Amino acid sequence: MPRKKSYLRSQAAKKRMAEQLAVPCYLSVSQGHGTGFRHPVSKWRKSAYTEKSHKLVLPPDCPEKKFVLIVGDSHLRHFVDGHVPLPEGCLSFAISSTPGAAASELEKEIVNIQLDRTPSLVVLIAPSNNLTASRTVTEAAADFGRYVATVASRWTKVCVLDFPRRLTVDLEVQNHLSQEYHRVAARLGVKYFSVAEFFPMDNLDLWARDGVHLSDSEGMKILGDLLWNVSFQEVSEILPPPSPPLESVRSSQPVRKVTPRLVVTGPTPLPVPPPSEWTVVGQGKKVRVESVFSIPLTSARFSPEILKQMDKEFPSDLDSVEYTASFPAGKKVSSSGSHYSVCFILQNIQNINVLYLLLSGVS
Repeated sequence: MPRKKSYLRSQAAKKRMAEQLAVPCYLSVSQGHGTGFRHPVSKWRKSAYTEKSHKLVLPPDCPEKKFVLIVGDSHLRHFVDGHVPLPEGCLSFAISSTPGAAASELEKEIVNIQLDRTPSLVVLIAPSNNLTASRTVTEAAADFGRYVATVASRWTKVCVLDFPRRLTVDLEVQNHLSQEYHRVAARLGVKYFSVAEFFPMDNLDLWARDGVHLSDSEGMKILGDLLWNVSFQEVSEILPPPSPPLESVRSSQPVRKVTPRLVVTGPTPLPVPPPSEWTVVGQGKKVRVESVFSIPLTSARFSPEILKQMDKEFPSDLDSVEYTASFPAGKKVSSSGSHYSVCFILQNIQNINVLYLLLSGVS
């Protein structure tokens, strides 16, 4: 029983979808007229392929600019005639306009179009004339799919810009057709760019008096900016990455590392340190000594002969101090009164020169 209910719900959903897709595209609801200005339409030749007016303009060859082809219906007419300038900059545009053409007729024109160079990008304006040329949204979407597939088979880089809405057709129907176009383009792997948010329906200055075409004073300028922005975005994806500046190239080269060497050519005299207080640490004893200058201490020990000579030159009454000197081969010499620690001997120094001579004899 639950399975039967699920089946019925599925059938009802399919029926509702079929009813939506079967909405006639020619359903028209007058929502008012535009208030913008539009130049009078000039007369063009009729195409031998569609019996509709058609015109193609090609820019002068400019190798430093990317060549972009724009294909559409009457929305491009005043770009072709020059009434509204199309921004260029780093891009140059060829424009193919076929007023009143639906998707199938635009397909015929694109098959027979002759270009003197290969475009870097082809931008298609989604055909809004299928709102009246097709009987249903499903039929319009199928024609659009064949059209886009034909263009994509001829050029590698293709995208679609959504059609500007009309004031004379129910907005829900136009949105429905736009959604179907979007699905078809996605299925073919072609980008589809929406434009509805850039043309708010309450701003009547964006449309001409007929409520179908955009005004040259307001609406066409917005369309031109959209075409340039989309073209620049898509062309930028196929541009090669910029080459790094010269400084970056140089900095990327491996740098040879040179380690400086210190070369000593002779003995360097030690600088005389400034007056200070210093401390000599003996075996378990710490003595604070004040002196006019300081002499760097080493781990050298005086031999008994040196100590006797120092005792003769500088006798002292510090008999209570006991000094123990360590010598190689495990010998120890202990002395009381005659052998002194260096710190105590320095207290009685009277002649710096004599001390220097004595110390210089220490090995």
